[in-house]
Amino acid sequence: MFARISGALVERGGETALVETGGLAYEIVLPPCIAEKLPENPGEPVTLEIYSVVNLDGNSGRFTYYGFTNAIEREFFEALLTVASIGPRSAARAFSAPMSTIAGAIDRGDYAFLKSLPGIGQQKARDIVAKLQGKVAKFLLIRDAPPAPRRPIPSFADEALAVLLQLGYRRSEGENMIRRTLDADPAIDDPERLLAEIYRHKANEPA
Repeated sequence: MFARISGALVERGGETALVETGGLAYEIVLPPCIAEKLPENPGEPVTLEIYSVVNLDGNSGRFTYYGFTNAIEREFFEALLTVASIGPRSAARAFSAPMSTIAGAIDRGDYAFLKSLPGIGQQKARDIVAKLQGKVAKFLLIRDAPPAPRRPIPSFADEALAVLLQLGYRRSEGENMIRRTLDADPAIDDPERLLAEIYRHKANEPA
């Protein structure tokens, strides 16, 4: 297991980033508010603090790596994991707002806000407050880094994005697929060709 990775961004999906270093590419699971801070273009350098989880299946195991832009964010993630009803996947999904915003809600006992986080219902909100209220001061003090600037997609791609949304993709996933496809072939200038290239890339992805 390792605690930090520095390398080149290979690709970024809605919930994961593929980071290459030392000839190996690692899939890193990203909480939503962390994903927003990462660059979008392949080849850009990234450094992530890593929290590793071993998933056991019979006699075999598989590592899942969760990525954060600094050690304090990772520590906040670890604090969420001290709540008995919160596992790594739940904690990553819930980490959809800036750390200081979530920490503030915990400190205030703001159940309504906590319940608005993905995967957090009434009981989990109560569990989080019961376990962490009064223990989140350091997470309130740090200033959250702003999201990385997002390059707007061209107007002709709006039609392709609408189709992707109808097919069940999230807006962020659709926009990322459009940007990656246009980066690979800047000559694309109409939605039908754009969709055809997106589907071709999806079909060629490893299962």
